[in-house]
Amino acid sequence: MIAFVSGPVAALAPDSAVIEVGGVGLAVQCTPGTLASLRAGEDARLATSLVVREDSLTLYGFADDDERQVFELLQTASGVGPRLAQAMLAVHTPDALRLAFSSGDEKALTAVPGIGKKGAQKLLLELKDRLGAPGSVGQPRPASPASAPAGWREQLLAALVGLGYAQREAEEAVTSVAPRAEEAGGEPSVPELLRAALRSLNRAR
Repeated sequence: MIAFVSGPVAALAPDSAVIEVGGVGLAVQCTPGTLASLRAGEDARLATSLVVREDSLTLYGFADDDERQVFELLQTASGVGPRLAQAMLAVHTPDALRLAFSSGDEKALTAVPGIGKKGAQKLLLELKDRLGAPGSVGQPRPASPASAPAGWREQLLAALVGLGYAQREAEEAVTSVAPRAEEAGGEPSVPELLRAALRSLNRAR
């Protein structure tokens, strides 16, 4: 298992980063929140989980070990693959997921693209006691330098499209959270804006 990768960020894309490790560029699939903490040319350290398939080896990267652990635990539920587990972490922090499962919060799970009402009910039954108790629920992650005002719209739009939303839906969601970004002043947090945008998209359905 590759537990983590560390090195300069060679490139960034809407759903992945390339980390240079020993002269080799490793493509790492990341949530928008994790990508927002990275900057091209700067050193980064990501906890990782390697997903092995017959025709592929895919490396998923996370801000910390806790996020990686939740990612792997989510996949112990039937029907949950790495993409869906990553989408859940794109919408909710690890502790927010723990709270959702421990309290049976079906609505929180249906806010994730790809999870309907029946799917949420099934997940609640399967994962209720697997993630553990929430520890620091509601404490926001530190805002990263990459979530500076310049380009937050582009980052947010790319993240929503990467999660499977149509361009028009994504643009409307970005517009809906613009007042929140302006209220934040000089440093709007892209991960927080993403969660707000996803909530607005869920209400519109």
